[in-house]
Amino acid sequence: MNWQNRLITIYLYVCKHYQQNLWVHSQRMSHYADLSFSNEEVITLFLFGVMDKHREIKGIYEYADRHLRDWFPRLPGYVAYVQRLNRVADVFAPLLALIQQEQETRNSGQAWLIDSFPVALARQGHRFNACVAKQLADSGCCSTRKLYYHGVRVHIIGRRQPGSLPVAEYIGVTGASDHDGKIFDQIRPQLHHNELYGDKAYQRPDAEEIRQAQNLTVLIPVKKRQLCLEPQDQWLSTAVSRVRQPIEALFALIEEKTDIECASKVRSYKELMVHVFGKLAAALFFWNFLRVSS
Repeated sequence: MNWQNRLITIYLYVCKHYQQNLWVHSQRMSHYADLSFSNEEVITLFLFGVMDKHREIKGIYEYADRHLRDWFPRLPGYVAYVQRLNRVADVFAPLLALIQQEQETRNSGQAWLIDSFPVALARQGHRFNACVAKQLADSGCCSTRKLYYHGVRVHIIGRRQPGSLPVAEYIGVTGASDHDGKIFDQIRPQLHHNELYGDKAYQRPDAEEIRQAQNLTVLIPVKKRQLCLEPQDQWLSTAVSRVRQPIEALFALIEEKTDIECASKVRSYKELMVHVFGKLAAALFFWNFLRVSS
């Protein structure tokens, strides 16, 4: 699919859902506001720019200003565009939900995969002075990457699809200090009659009680408490890691397409919502609707 058809596809999808129900999530404009550049165009331009691998809003705007004036003749100035984008920040989360609900490939009988990844507003020593988006972001660590940061953590539970990436059924964003196990406790009542594969952060002391109460089997790699594991523990850890590999591939796809984990240019809570949910929507829209034709 060439870039023109991709842009049209995104625009038609956004217009369809914005006019049906997404408009209720956008911030109300005054009676005297100039709406010749529509909210649908604001959202479309951002999604298209992210898919075109422009990592920052300024890069998206500058590309549109140079090359897409014929497509967006009423494009406002950069500051005005950022303000308009922040006004529709709350649209991206429900848009992301719609994108996932409309994915064709879905097998409800498959196991769940669970994991999370960090979105850093400030890293290492800089996190002590960070004060951006404190309504949600805080300081925490990602032990697998040995990263201490100020920011948020994106949690995803996906349905395994053999031969493909998992279908994300639950997506949530919490502060960086919220441990994976704590978030799992919040979503666990929604999970029944299946298997769930996670890493060692999801180890449960009450795993047997959960299995009996909800028919939910939580499978994780065995923690290494000695120099080497017993053969059966090594086999289990290898098997669980292989089943979990697709959700790691999903995270790699999202990062490759959007550079979502670096949010050092974000300066407000609204911008953080655009950065996280907007980039997730762009990556998953590409995977669900555009990759086959690309």
